[in-house]
Amino acid sequence: MGFFDKLKKITTNLFSTFTEADETFFEELEETLILADLGVETAMEAVERLRERVRKEKLQDQEAVRAALRRVLVELLDAGTTELNVSTTPSVMLFIGVNGVGKTTSIGKVARLLKQGGKRVLLCAADTFRAAAADQLEIWAERSGCEIVRQHEGADPGAVLFDALQAAKARGVDVVLCDTAGRLHNKQNLMAELAKLSKIIDRECPGAARETLLVLDATTGQNGLVQARTFKETAGLTGIVLTKLDGTAKGGIAVAIARELKVPVKLAGVGEGIDDLKPFDAEAYAEAII
Repeated sequence: MGFFDKLKKITTNLFSTFTEADETFFEELEETLILADLGVETAMEAVERLRERVRKEKLQDQEAVRAALRRVLVELLDAGTTELNVSTTPSVMLFIGVNGVGKTTSIGKVARLLKQGGKRVLLCAADTFRAAAADQLEIWAERSGCEIVRQHEGADPGAVLFDALQAAKARGVDVVLCDTAGRLHNKQNLMAELAKLSKIIDRECPGAARETLLVLDATTGQNGLVQARTFKETAGLTGIVLTKLDGTAKGGIAVAIARELKVPVKLAGVGEGIDDLKPFDAEAYAEAII
């Protein structure tokens, strides 16, 4: 069974034993949510909110308590709009994140999603440090039916982005999706690189709608929260793309990130297919796990 199936089975067993003001139930629920990677503080807050709701609304029915917990999770996930901002032509999206989280793959899937919505999309291969990163992105450009701007390995990422923005303006492209390096020597280098790319966008496309999306692997659990915290400090995130939410992923990290960092999860990867990256739906997510 995948993560959602496992957690739902556990919570179903828990709710079947629920009785009003049953402290053992609340303690076991808190432990379950911590194991699902909501994190200690988020799990404690979720259970406390549920306990308060049970008391105020005098809930005694198991299904009513289950529905109340779903509402609590949806509230904790509310960190702003989950819609992608593509309100200008061109709009620009920077995809950031460490190597191995599925960043390049996510860009290809977002390109597909936007193209299906009628947008003309251009991919920018600005991760010039990782061997074959541009080749991988080119494969996704072909699969999604989108254009790509790339240079040789080791080229200046800023130069690649400059070329992509010039091409976008000349061709009437709606959205530029920019891949970025996932490995730099230290935090200062990362800050400098992202700041440089941001300045190029400001200079070449002033007023353009911008998204800075952090791609996170849900299976990394609490380490994903650490990554999100660091990247928010350095890059000013507008949203999260959560990959590998299917399978054995501890997808509760979505709640922890939204609650602590106030950064919305905008897209969720639920499979390996090109159409398996979906707009994140907090209510559907809560329904799937509780």
